[in-house]
Amino acid sequence: MIAIKVAILTMFNGLSKTYSLVSVVEEHLHMLLGGGMTVKVLVSEDCPDSERYGIYNDERIEWVKVTNRFEGKQIHWMDYSQPTGSVHPAFFQEAEAISVSLYEAFRDVEVVFLHDILYQGWHLVHNVAVRQVQVRLPRLRFLAMTHSSPASRPRRMDWPLSARFLPLPNTTYLYPAESGLPALAGQYQVPLELCKAIPNSLNLQGGMSEDVQKLGQLTDLFSPDLLAVYPGRLTTGKQLNKAAALLGAIGSVSGKRVKMIFCDFPSMDIEPAVYKRIIRSEGERFGLGEAELVFTSDLGWPDGFPHRGVMDLFTLSNLFVCTSYSESFGLIVLEAASRGNMLVLNQAVPALEELGNRLQAYFMRWHARGFGVDTRETYHPSEEAYLREHAERITGLMADNPVIQAKTITRQQYNPKWIWENRLMPLVTNR
Repeated sequence: MIAIKVAILTMFNGLSKTYSLVSVVEEHLHMLLGGGMTVKVLVSEDCPDSERYGIYNDERIEWVKVTNRFEGKQIHWMDYSQPTGSVHPAFFQEAEAISVSLYEAFRDVEVVFLHDILYQGWHLVHNVAVRQVQVRLPRLRFLAMTHSSPASRPRRMDWPLSARFLPLPNTTYLYPAESGLPALAGQYQVPLELCKAIPNSLNLQGGMSEDVQKLGQLTDLFSPDLLAVYPGRLTTGKQLNKAAALLGAIGSVSGKRVKMIFCDFPSMDIEPAVYKRIIRSEGERFGLGEAELVFTSDLGWPDGFPHRGVMDLFTLSNLFVCTSYSESFGLIVLEAASRGNMLVLNQAVPALEELGNRLQAYFMRWHARGFGVDTRETYHPSEEAYLREHAERITGLMADNPVIQAKTITRQQYNPKWIWENRLMPLVTNR
């Protein structure tokens, strides 16, 4: 993809997270830089450099201070929210001074993000300054984001107060929700097709451990419809191959994207490489693709994935399958349940049945050891038929569970990567 030079006009006077727009722009910066764009951030000249943090300190960002002085005195922004009346005497001279600064900043960019610049009354002076620059740089494309409910278009307006309701040439108008687009189009009296929804993103991974963030760079944690995480030793007693087989069957019968992540560590029972081959073979036999099965030991954690990271992964996953041959309690079941996962447990293990009954888990049967008794399961007419039957039921139960569906949709469609690829990138690249 060809890098496009983008300017983000915020006119921030500070970077306190108490101002929610600071966090929104922060997420947009992650998306733009992650997408290979060249980025300028424009703030008020009074915004302290000492307040820059995280992505705002990224060396790839060109940090531009926009003038906030006229005749040596600070420009005090006034809230011109009313559509009629007059502005203070120095208004147009202040707007001209700001436009000179904006012109220099915009000369080498292709796209300009405006965050509430057209909407907010206290940004009227910047609104007018942008319009002056647009006349001089008519090739610029603008993406004008409104972060509050669109204003009702008044019948009577006086210039320059009317700038809050006038369309800006070569502009696409953005709002966080589809439901607000007709009102947005009405505010600027533009066709609805010029208005697009860009939801705010939830960067779940950004607040997680460094291990999970690193893992997320190595394997896709966000797009699977069913994401299962199974921490455990690489021992045949955990019957990890049976969990892989079930995930394969679920993917085959449902057509959904599935993924199994084993947070594994070695055991004395069997050579890890040997058991991994067995697990992969069993998963593939029932339809689990190579990329759909991940061992964290293969990606940099040979001795196990940190517990905090496991809990973070449970926050992202929506299905927990425990096929273990024997358990005395099953604390990992509680940990998975506490993060809102559907539980599928081996009913033949007494401790798992006891815990599962209290947690309303879904039960299946695999080989198990109880109190002095080993059980061996046989499936009629076949193991494949058994797995496919339960795979259909599990898929249906998960689809009917509103909490699991809300969790899944939040992970899949409100993460920064999805919003960038499906909403923001097409607007920035004009494709």
